[in-house]
Amino acid sequence: MRYPLHQVNRHLAKVAQGEEKAELVLQNGTLVNVITGELQKNIDVAISKGRIAYVGEADHTIGSETKVLDVGGKYIAPGLMDGHMHVESTMLTVTEFARIALLKGTTSIFMDPHEIANVYGVEGVKQMHEEGQQLPMRVFTTFPSCVPATEGLEDAGATLEVEDIKEGLTWENVVGLGEVMNFPGVVTGDNKMLGELQETMKVSKTVTGHFPAENNKMLQAYMASGVTSCHETVTREQGLEKLRLGMYVMIREGSAWQDVKEVIKIVTEDRVATEHILLVTDDVYPQTLVEKGHINHVVRRAIEEGVDPVTAIKMASLNVARYFNMSDDFGSISPSKCADLIVLDDLEQMEPSDVVVNGEVVVADKQLAVTLPNYTYTEQIKQSIHVKNKLVPDDFNVKADTTANQVVINGIKVIENSARTEKMEAVLKVKDQLVMADLSQDVVKLACIDRHHQSGDISVSFANGFQLKRGAVASTVAHDSHNLLVMGADEADMAFAANALIDLGGGMVVVENGEVLAQVPMPIAGLMSDANAHEVVAQVKDLETAWKQLGCPIHAPFMTFSLIALPVIPEIRISNRGLVDVTTFSLIDVIKK
Repeated sequence: MRYPLHQVNRHLAKVAQGEEKAELVLQNGTLVNVITGELQKNIDVAISKGRIAYVGEADHTIGSETKVLDVGGKYIAPGLMDGHMHVESTMLTVTEFARIALLKGTTSIFMDPHEIANVYGVEGVKQMHEEGQQLPMRVFTTFPSCVPATEGLEDAGATLEVEDIKEGLTWENVVGLGEVMNFPGVVTGDNKMLGELQETMKVSKTVTGHFPAENNKMLQAYMASGVTSCHETVTREQGLEKLRLGMYVMIREGSAWQDVKEVIKIVTEDRVATEHILLVTDDVYPQTLVEKGHINHVVRRAIEEGVDPVTAIKMASLNVARYFNMSDDFGSISPSKCADLIVLDDLEQMEPSDVVVNGEVVVADKQLAVTLPNYTYTEQIKQSIHVKNKLVPDDFNVKADTTANQVVINGIKVIENSARTEKMEAVLKVKDQLVMADLSQDVVKLACIDRHHQSGDISVSFANGFQLKRGAVASTVAHDSHNLLVMGADEADMAFAANALIDLGGGMVVVENGEVLAQVPMPIAGLMSDANAHEVVAQVKDLETAWKQLGCPIHAPFMTFSLIALPVIPEIRISNRGLVDVTTFSLIDVIKK
């Protein structure tokens, strides 16, 4: 139970004076003091009622029933807090994610469940949020703001209106508004976006942002509207600009989008004050989570780039708590604060041996010390694939109304390890008035199929950068509307891949010559697996191998593929309605006129 301070303040004061005894004392540690930036040796931390009562030499707080953990000079640091992430990107349920993340020292997350919101709206958000509330890891939610991500350019499974956001903000541990991706809507005064911002500000909660553009006037209009952070900063210059204006800069290090190396230069080279800088993951896939870590990996990367370890930990603890106006309870090891802390052998490695949340030892000697409760999603959430017809090869034809033997097409060029894309043009052959893909130019067919409304909508375009030589891939993880994405070098395999995924109930699949090479079943909203993390990691590794078998050499190709339908990040995307030019927020022709 998390006790409000006003209920236990007198008790904590008595423990601090030795009049009552602590429930848990960590002895003989080196305190990572994120308030002063110091490392303090020979420090004890006395804990009672889930909160810290005393920091220092704490023998006087130890009684016959006090549990004493002698950490033998190890570092005692605040529990790590991820200020922006999407649990769905781990492909795991919130519970299974927590099972791994607790071992990595994550004691709090601020999740934006806008992936499931795009499939199931308020009900999907509610079920993920409820699952998180029963866990020993603290799960705070920022209520999704842009569902769908854009208006008139795509069709999601659900829509969230201002009244939905207003209701969601009343739920316990909903702490703000999820990333406001529709920045053009904000700066041009879209009524829905302004309504969401205003409802959030009325209840004094945090408005988190998403601003990938390079336009100073638009940025300042965005901030003037009430948005206070951005995790889409990819250059040092962007980081400085936002920071100088007072925006909180969330430096991201996920699985595919790795921004620490460049953006952290604002700390290591420009020597800026760090109070407005947070370290976040945004999107982490399961292999990264299990093998490299969670937010501890981001902290480690910052340290590797030259950031002082205490400062790096501060950017993933105290700064996060301050951003969400929660530093009275979280973010530092101080009397009265909630007892969320980690014990580390080495500050540079950032691998905890012990983790305490709410005064309870949840990880001991690198092993989970608590049993996580089960959570069952409703059957509705597990029935998310609604396609009008079985797919056939002809569904992936691109017809050219011309007698010419070639045409110029608009397509999507992906960039390895980047969420961004570039508009590309290619000259392609026309045969029987059908535009042909061209593997010699690394141009393959790409399709987006409505999987929510059985409308039969299918848009077909072309992609460059994946270097597929054969077969096809498909995914129902297709940010943010999560329609059915299919890409391939062969129309028959594209149809086979789409149908295989429909039969599977969602997930990701790789096929060649009418045979499934690898698949990751994700029956929960077509976004999350119901398997354990290690099983999912094995499936994802097989998936990566299968992508390579088709000829794709790039890192985390399925992550890059899953974002190819996100029409809020420049430059060009595909939706179930067609090809989207994100620079103009308009649909454009596949065949250039």
